[in-house]
Amino acid sequence: MFHAYILGMDTFALGLMKAAALIEDGRLDKFGEDRYASYKTGIGARIRSGETTLAELAAYADGLGAPELPGSGRQEYLESVINSVLFG
Repeated sequence: MFHAYILGMDTFALGLMKAAALIEDGRLDKFGEDRYASYKTGIGARIRSGETTLAELAAYADGLGAPELPGSGRQEYLESVINSVLFG
């Protein structure tokens, strides 16, 4: 039982060290900032601050026209960042 407790604590410690390394690396934070940059100005900022109405959003969406196909979410990039920090 004692050895299992020590192994568990070592696992938590390693997880904490790897989480700190991911935060210090900064690539995940930069990715999030770049992906949601449109929420800092214009209609995105109005949405975040709660200043817009559903009618205003509907009018804005009508003005955009037909949606384009969604671009890549770049999941593979995010996985490679995490893997490089965890196993690099």
